[in-house]
Amino acid sequence: MTESTTESSTETASTTATGTGTAAIEITDVTVRRGPKTLVEDFSVTVPTGTHWAVLGPNGAGKSTMLKMAGGRLYPTTGSVRILGETIGRTDVRELQKRIGYVDPKQRLDDLPATELVLSGVSASNGLIQRFDYTDAHRARTAELLALVGMDTRADRTWRQMSQGEKARTLIARALVTDPEMLLLDEPSTGLDLPGRETLLRVVDDLRAALPGLTTVLITHHVEEVAASTTDVLMVKDGRVMASGPVAEQMTAENLGTLYDMDVQLQRVAGRWFAFSG
Repeated sequence: MTESTTESSTETASTTATGTGTAAIEITDVTVRRGPKTLVEDFSVTVPTGTHWAVLGPNGAGKSTMLKMAGGRLYPTTGSVRILGETIGRTDVRELQKRIGYVDPKQRLDDLPATELVLSGVSASNGLIQRFDYTDAHRARTAELLALVGMDTRADRTWRQMSQGEKARTLIARALVTDPEMLLLDEPSTGLDLPGRETLLRVVDDLRAALPGLTTVLITHHVEEVAASTTDVLMVKDGRVMASGPVAEQMTAENLGTLYDMDVQLQRVAGRWFAFSG
């Protein structure tokens, strides 16, 4: 297992954690069982506020289970989950979820223009609700976010007209329209070609820079989809935490080889990582 590094003067982000010291997510000694199946076991991770995490692991490792717990969408069987200072099981999760932006690329929205789809995030509906009070501030924020994710020139494009990458970016803007404290992204690069993937990762870097204090967690299967702005990495295998911490320390050929049960060569170029079979 070997590593090489080629740094560029255009590197866009540091890999040093920049958290405030408080925790946005605290998952402690958690086990999740559904019937006879154990999804995660003895699972513990702490995500400081303001940090940007990538979650890596094979299919079925427990990544999405972790993200659903972090979003207040799934309760642990045993153990403790604290999100944004609230303990799951002792708080109103409907109110908690309003503080969290959640992006699932499998979500399907009504065939409406991007502007309406993003604005509908204010009312947590697929389309605009006529009786809902969408304010001028909501509409201004929608326009700002469409520009941030590169959809301002496609604001009139409807859901069916959008490419997979445009849908992913629209979903991100929609998740941010209520100004959440945390953004969770469940494999947002799913189904994207190379231009779509690179555009999406640039958007992730841009929004992290534009929204200081926002905590972000992004799940991916692929090292190449870890954005340059990532501060920390969580590696999950067989329902357990295999490694976690600052990405510069944990993103190693040895760790990736153990994670995926193969020899790995790892290169870092301009703040991004690329893994190859050894």
